[in-house]
Amino acid sequence: MRNHPAVVLVAVLLSTLSLPVSLTGASVALPDIGRDLDAGLAGVQWVVNGYNATFASFMLATGALADLLGRRRVFATGVAIFAGSGLLASVAGNIVLLDLLRALAGVGAAAAATSASALLAHAFPGRARARVFSIFGTTIGVGLAFGPSIAGLLISAFGWRAVFAAPALAAVAVLALTPLLPESRQPHAGRIDWPGTVTFTAALLLLIFGFVQGPELGWSAPVIVAAFAAAVALLVAFVRVERRRPEPMFDLALLASPRFLGICLAAATIVAVLVPLLVYLPSYLTTVVGMSPGAAGATLILLTAPTLVLPLLSGALTRLVPAPAVIVTSVAVVAVGAAWATVLAPDSGTAALAGPLLTIGVGVGLSIGLLDAMAIGSVAAHRAATGAGMINTARLASETVAIAVVGAVLASTTAGRLADPGFTGGLHTVLWAMAGVALLAAVATAVLVRRARVPAEPALSAYPGGS
Repeated sequence: MRNHPAVVLVAVLLSTLSLPVSLTGASVALPDIGRDLDAGLAGVQWVVNGYNATFASFMLATGALADLLGRRRVFATGVAIFAGSGLLASVAGNIVLLDLLRALAGVGAAAAATSASALLAHAFPGRARARVFSIFGTTIGVGLAFGPSIAGLLISAFGWRAVFAAPALAAVAVLALTPLLPESRQPHAGRIDWPGTVTFTAALLLLIFGFVQGPELGWSAPVIVAAFAAAVALLVAFVRVERRRPEPMFDLALLASPRFLGICLAAATIVAVLVPLLVYLPSYLTTVVGMSPGAAGATLILLTAPTLVLPLLSGALTRLVPAPAVIVTSVAVVAVGAAWATVLAPDSGTAALAGPLLTIGVGVGLSIGLLDAMAIGSVAAHRAATGAGMINTARLASETVAIAVVGAVLASTTAGRLADPGFTGGLHTVLWAMAGVALLAAVATAVLVRRARVPAEPALSAYPGGS
């Protein structure tokens, strides 16, 4: 059974489903968490930002650890951390403890996510890998699509604590399957890049701290200025450390490839639009429009439903259209949807939001899975988990910073209340900015992938058994 690919597929898909549900569920629960734990906006924001920040920060380290120590071992460790911290979060009695547990859950999620991609690539060689990654993308889509509505139902039935308990229990089931998974690792193990891990993690956490606490403490407060300055200094140190190491966890040489750089840019841009909307739209729909948590979650299905179907279709589409063209189009469609979403108003109904939310969802759905297959297929087999860690780090760092920046804008326009007056205007400002950034990213991605001369289908032959 240990070498049976079906067991790998079940374990990976179930864990993959839990991660987006944990994120979107927490987003829908934020208003109730704030009221129940008597927490301010900054404290509540860390429920999401703490999870995302550590998720992004530890992607690089856990990807390298998976290559060096074994993908199954790191996967099992990550799932165990995610499950334990989620169960503890469901009984947390104050916002500080909840935030710390969410940050710990992000570490476990990072280990599980990077190892999961590598486990799939190892278990499914050749053309089977393209089909499996399409299913992988659809599973992410299921988590995103139904996460808000599931969270709304859980909150209505059991309270906000259930949104942490449910993904944790799913992770417990995955943990029971891990002894059956095959082990794989980099043939020639090197040393763990602790200097790179520490500098990158500290830089990202300080950057997020500055954006989250800035509206409350004041942008000119010494601690905020120091946080941003230290973040920049640490990022510079991180780049220098990685350039000097013979086996860096973040292989800067990969970013010299126009193809890989374009893939990372597209991935980062798409989630920088999608995830902040998943985080803050539920609060707008419940506090300004007046929807219940369940109705708000159901409305967000318009944003995420296309991710259910389109990942499977995008795999077939690349037989007719070059894969880079699909990626560039997806980023441009997201830009159009963000601009269209500025129709949002206090009296907006589901019908008024259907067009823009579905448009953004189409752009996201076209890229999910395809981006992962292209990225992982463009690196050497022995760097599979590290390559997966790099693109996922690009995603998570981008979405984490975007959540913090959007939160800072909304905190400023609403005086920290996330309510009108100010909430609608703040969201409009954010949406126009998202549209502009996504449009520029689409142009840049088109230039980068064109220079790379990418074939019509993802280059999966880099793996043993690839065709």
